Formats: sequence, C-alpha cells, structure tokens
Amino acid sequence: MFATSDRTPLPRDFFDRPVLAVAPDLLGRLLVRTTPEGPITLRITEVEAYDGPNDPGSHAYRGRTPRNDVMFGPPGHVYVYFTYGMWHCMNLVCGPEGRASAVLLRAGEVIEGADLARKRRLSARHDRELAKGPARLATALGVDRALDGTDACTAGETPLKMLTGSAVPSDQVRNGPRTGVSGDGAVHPWRYWVADDPTVSPYRAHVPRRRPS
Repeated sequence: MFATSDRTPLPRDFFDRPVLAVAPDLLGRLLVRTTPEGPITLRITEVEAYDGPNDPGSHAYRGRTPRNDVMFGPPGHVYVYFTYGMWHCMNLVCGPEGRASAVLLRAGEVIEGADLARKRRLSARHDRELAKGPARLATALGVDRALDGTDACTAGETPLKMLTGSAVPSDQVRNGPRTGVSGDGAVHPWRYWVADDPTVSPYRAHVPRRRPS
C-alpha cells in the first residue's frame, strides 16, 4: 500500500491554472470516493489533458453544449461523460472559469477500499487492474453522470474529494500521445503517467470504428 501523511484537501487555486500545468501535477494526488458502504481512495498514476478551444481532441473544441457545460468551470469540479453507450469517464475541470479545459483521470492505484472496488470490477485479475484505464477507474469508484458537476474542492461533505497526497518527482513523470485521439489532436503529447507504475494503462492509437456492412 502507498503511504502518505498529507491528507489535506487540494485548494481550488491548484486547479485554477493552465491544464498543461495541472495535468502532470495531479500524478500522486489522492482522490477519495465516499460511498454508503465506505470510502475508496485512489492514488492517481495516469492522466490526459484536454485544452478546450485549442484542442481538436477536446469535447469543448466546438463550444459549449449541455453535455460539456461543467468543463467551463468553476475549476475543481468533476466532469463525467458517457461514452460508447457503455462507460463513464471522469475528469477534473481546471483553468479560469469560462474557458473549458479538463484533465481525464486515466488510471490509478486503489490504496484504500479495494474490497469495495473489487465488487464493481469483478473481471479484474489483480488489484493493480482495478482502475487501469478511465472506464475501469470510474467503474471501480462507482462514478456516473449523477456525479457530473460535483465540487471536489469543497470543505464540506462531498462524494468526491481531491487530497494533496504526494506529488510525483518530475524525473519520474513521462508523457506521450493521448490514447485513442484522432485527427489534429493526435499529435499532442498530453498524456502523463508515473514511470514504471503497474497500474498505468497501455497506450493505444486511435482505430477508426467501422460501420456494419
């Protein structure tokens, strides 16, 4: 188990910065999911940055919609989307309010509450696979659209809260292309991960989906 003594909440101004500054700085931070059955704590090991109007890969590239509304702020809130008709993915909004940007949480290490996460991730062969990938992460934590817009920086009770944890030293941070992003957005090396961490998901380039003949 990863040990850290810093359980203080991350302040909102941590997220009120450019997305490319926030994304690598999220590695090693702790996300606490509070459920009726008990808490689950995740150490973040892999993320991807999405930079709104400057990023063809972002949901907000073409402007504000009911789906991406939370991405426009305030920072420190949770943006949850549903994809492929099956999976939820969780992001943390950052940057100044009114300018959409967010960090996708791609993978993490469950350091507390693994027994609760296992009940949601019955196909995981090892605990290191519980949150290895963005859909698996959301499933393990029980995150869905009902939590879209949750304030992860509030001082009060909240189902999702970000804690300071222990930042990963820069020499242990790697970056490269984002997984599954196509077009002009594919060239951005905005995926960040902890070097040699077994919970990091494998990189996969975008593969166009074929319509049934």
